[in-house]
Amino acid sequence: MADETRLDFASVQAVITASGVNAHGAELHGVLTGLICAGFSFDDHDYMAMINDLFNNGEGLPKDLKDVVKQMFGEVWQDLLDESYRFQLLLPDDDETIVERGHALGVWVQGFNLGFGLQQKNNPVLSDDVKEVLTDFAEIANLSDDVEEDEETEQAYYEIAEYARMSALLCFSELGTPPSEPEDPQQPKTLH
Repeated sequence: MADETRLDFASVQAVITASGVNAHGAELHGVLTGLICAGFSFDDHDYMAMINDLFNNGEGLPKDLKDVVKQMFGEVWQDLLDESYRFQLLLPDDDETIVERGHALGVWVQGFNLGFGLQQKNNPVLSDDVKEVLTDFAEIANLSDDVEEDEETEQAYYEIAEYARMSALLCFSELGTPPSEPEDPQQPKTLH
């Protein structure tokens, strides 16, 4: 059974469109995921200023969209930390055309690289695996939207989307900074 309080692409895009902000739901999700996977702290609330700068010329977002961004930030964290690998890219449903889904996947990886770069700009030391992911994502972002509606294209889309999902998890495992556990005042402090 699906969790009805979780965000989905269509509802996110509807809020973005209603707010009059020129953004794509997949790109927004990609930026937040890239920030987090590159080591952005859970307790750092500066992400909203970054989102305002990137998507609304530095102006504050309308309340409904701001609420969606906050929920999305929390869901990305929750999903990346989930040990059952629940994390998924925020993309259109399968009933949308392959052109629309392929475009959304392209802007998701572009957003990921942007968010990742914003967080890692002062820390260029990355593993070869992470460097490869960022290079691959740049190539995926440049794939043509001119595709055939056929089984081969569908299969390629699913393989690329799964690669992007697992690559994000890899980046998070290497660079992510999980929230620290709050100290329990009932437990004595242990010195190591």
